[in-house]
Amino acid sequence: MSIQSRKERERAEREKLIIRAARELAEAEGWDAVTTRRLAERVEYSQPVLYSHFKGKDAIMAAVAVEGCADLAVELRAARTAAADAHRAIADVGAAYVAFADRHPALYDVMFNQIVALPWAAPEAPPALQAAFGELAEAVRPHARGDDLGALTETFWAGLHGLVTLMRGGRLPRELHERRLALFLSRFTG
Repeated sequence: MSIQSRKERERAEREKLIIRAARELAEAEGWDAVTTRRLAERVEYSQPVLYSHFKGKDAIMAAVAVEGCADLAVELRAARTAAADAHRAIADVGAAYVAFADRHPALYDVMFNQIVALPWAAPEAPPALQAAFGELAEAVRPHARGDDLGALTETFWAGLHGLVTLMRGGRLPRELHERRLALFLSRFTG
């Protein structure tokens, strides 16, 4: 192994360490608690080392969002492909989306509520963002019935996001969540 490839591998490992530390700190204390100073302390590197990887907190948050979308895509794909049929697939994808948001509130927040410098809904969007949206689209596809798949998928995503956000914010009671989700999904499968 060359010195250059070792340095590249070490650099990639440091980036993963910084991203993981940011995720953990945000989940424990919220995004306001994530600062380059605190991250530097956590990963035991100087702030200049962090800045050699990321331009600042916003860039770290964007990297966390991309990683989160990759994780979400994996979970949505697993839910979709394990389903017995198209009706079960869209229901399982919807449930997986909500479960992901519940398990990772700070991650979900940086992915879909915080302002991050990522090109969403654009051809140049990172592959992880496209993959997560693509899994939603594959679940919706059998129910499109001639509608524009992209617009219908955006509507499906917006509905799931709205349910999650309103419930997490205390605007919708959690105990009625399953009923609301089933009603929402029935509009796609009915």
